[in-house]
Amino acid sequence: MDVPEEGKRSGLLALAVLGVLLIAVLTVFTVFDGDDDGDAAAATPTATAGGRGVANPGAGSDGSAAPSGGATPIVALTEVAAAHEVMATYMSGLSTYDHSSKQAAWSAPLLRLTTGDTQMEQATALPTGKEWARCEVDRCSSKGTAVVVRDAMISDDLVRDSGRSISSVVNVTAARTAGGESVTESNRWLVTVKEESGAWVVSGFDIFGLGDVGASDESGE
Repeated sequence: MDVPEEGKRSGLLALAVLGVLLIAVLTVFTVFDGDDDGDAAAATPTATAGGRGVANPGAGSDGSAAPSGGATPIVALTEVAAAHEVMATYMSGLSTYDHSSKQAAWSAPLLRLTTGDTQMEQATALPTGKEWARCEVDRCSSKGTAVVVRDAMISDDLVRDSGRSISSVVNVTAARTAGGESVTESNRWLVTVKEESGAWVVSGFDIFGLGDVGASDESGE
């Protein structure tokens, strides 16, 4: 059966219209799909190191986990522990001596834990004057212990290039014996260490609180 010529033309026209519509739909999907990918890429955050160059923002310099946000800590926990040890050793050493101690020999190992400047040389000293004379007469002895209580400040002065420093509150207890009597004194000090040639050294200390100075044990009576 022959299809009328006009019917054939109508059928072809309908197919042509459907083809154009199909092409338009495919074009729209392609364009919008590409835009979505671009938006997703633009929305992806870029990892930063908090202003300090770091290869792996998820870890500290010693491989320990970094704080949230990817920032590298100024001082790694292992380094903080080493700084605390220097503080405690120096501060306990200041309160450890006896009536036979000589300034030069006694201070030498302690000064090696400091910057060695004039200020630290003057601060690293045995009692003097009447106090030392009384110590010699009473054959005194003193044993110091020190514990870091908390960190007050950790800094890295990039502007003045003075390096990293840590200031911590240190509790120092001195058990002294003189003339058969025992006295225990405690004070808190704000101790500062700085990094020099890869090592932590004490650069200064100041009284932080009066504590229980003079609290005594009277165990010698």
